[in-house]
Amino acid sequence: MSILHAIIFGIVQGITEFLPISSTAHIIITQLILGTPYPGLAFEIFLHIASILAVVIYFRKDLIAVIIGFFSYFKTRSAENRVHFLFAIYIIIATLITGVLGILLKDFVGDTMKTPAFMAVTLMITGLGLIFIEKFHRYGNRTEKEMTFLDSIIVGLAQTLAVLPGISRSGATLIAALLTGLERDTAVRYSFLLVIPVILGSTVLAVGDVSKDIFASIGAPALIVAFITTFIFSWLGIVWLIDFLKRSKLIYFAIYCFVVAILIFLFIEPTTIMEV
Repeated sequence: MSILHAIIFGIVQGITEFLPISSTAHIIITQLILGTPYPGLAFEIFLHIASILAVVIYFRKDLIAVIIGFFSYFKTRSAENRVHFLFAIYIIIATLITGVLGILLKDFVGDTMKTPAFMAVTLMITGLGLIFIEKFHRYGNRTEKEMTFLDSIIVGLAQTLAVLPGISRSGATLIAALLTGLERDTAVRYSFLLVIPVILGSTVLAVGDVSKDIFASIGAPALIVAFITTFIFSWLGIVWLIDFLKRSKLIYFAIYCFVVAILIFLFIEPTTIMEV
């Protein structure tokens, strides 16, 4: 892989990983435009780790508070520790639901779901979900203190939908969290923190399928450049999205999803089977 292609893939992965517009769809579009196949599992793992690192560093204070509160609750049953303890439990529950169902549904995702036409449809579904939550659903005011087990179950089930190519993981979890009545800041924070165990878990499961030959075929310089680029643009994506949601609406992401879906229908062979 060339350094230029590594930079491009890193930028696309970093920016789209946390925006509700499906990183998978954009990676596929990118490889079609570049005329080069996606490097494979080893490359995907590297980029995901870079994205996770950006989330961990950005939300480090929240993570430390949740982790300390979780373990401290076993000794000190204070109200503050209880909030952190339950929030950690809600993350675990949603992750377990996603992990178990994701494994069960993995074989269900056949070649017909790996075509541009299918992803165009799922992008439109993501857009419709964003429109619904923005235009037809009243925002709630519940914070993490008022979260329930049912919230985590609903979000976990929604996150599982991301197994379908073109369904945005961040979009699905954000829509579901807002649908349960969580206020926007809590929904965004919950969605971001959920990505850490989900991607780490999928990465651990996939490590055994990675061979040294794959790393050799990509090249160390390209891997390093792609990792750094993904980290930088993942960080920028997080900062921008959080700032954007404070002053704007999800409807703009919905419009973007529809535009991309239409472009896919118009300019990409609908039955092409892509591997990512």
